Amino acid sequence: MDNARHPEWQYLDLMRHIWAHGDERVDRTGVGTRSVFGTMLRFDLSDDRVPLLTTKRVFWKAAAKEMLWFLTGSTNIRPLLEQGVSIWSDWPLKKYRQASGADITQADFERRIVEDNAFAQRWGDLGPVYGKQWVDWPTYRYGPDGTYTRGPGINQVAQVVESLKANPGSRRHIIEGWNVAELDAMALPPCHKTYQFHVAGDRLNCLLYQRSCDVALGLPFNLFGAALLTRMMAAQTGLQAGELVWSGGDTHLYLNHGDLVEAQLGRQPAGQPRLVLNRVPDTIFDHDIADFAVTDYEPQGVLRAPVAV
Repeated sequence: MDNARHPEWQYLDLMRHIWAHGDERVDRTGVGTRSVFGTMLRFDLSDDRVPLLTTKRVFWKAAAKEMLWFLTGSTNIRPLLEQGVSIWSDWPLKKYRQASGADITQADFERRIVEDNAFAQRWGDLGPVYGKQWVDWPTYRYGPDGTYTRGPGINQVAQVVESLKANPGSRRHIIEGWNVAELDAMALPPCHKTYQFHVAGDRLNCLLYQRSCDVALGLPFNLFGAALLTRMMAAQTGLQAGELVWSGGDTHLYLNHGDLVEAQLGRQPAGQPRLVLNRVPDTIFDHDIADFAVTDYEPQGVLRAPVAV
């Protein structure tokens, strides 16, 4: 990477390439995309650097709250909505509308999730998505009578923290979300599915493989989330944050995101945001949103586009 060039140009170049040269195709949502396959971005996380886009405002606190929610193992949107984060509402709302036939607004649906615990338990659950797999991957034991019983869940995040401390040279520092046996029970199978960590000297690097990537809306959140996770992992293991390597499988732009794409490609990145950890708790699971601060972040205006569900 050319260090004289702002690192955000990588993102903009990728967006421009997909919009100009991506294969136009029908997708699961019916909206349609332009797609390329096999992409990579690299970001230096040293000196508190963070890949937070400046060519549009990224609501980093929502991304941080989502990451902390993953680490709790929760699969219900209620804790997010109680914090004002609605990024996961579209999927359960669609399911509720289809099942009930009710013409309910998103605001009314979210309000009911927050206020009615029974309704939240019934309609706010997403199935065994990210956090469930990260901190409570299911296991089963085969018994002498030929039946299986549920065994203890596996906390992959805790295991990787310990393996980074005990065996930093290992090639098995991996957090995996793609549990094939449970994909059909998930509201949305994991897009950012595999995180692998690598220790070089006193630096902790992270590679995130994302099997499917909505570049306009999802990727800005995914980059910040991965950087935040890397910083938290580094703090727990006495290491410094090194490099974030992001790799995409099906990397796409939705056809109805054209206005956002054109507007963002007309802007130029500027500034160097920093992510500060105000506190290092006893475990990575004990963080709260007050532990994080972003400085030197002066983004250009918000750009909005519809979410394809």
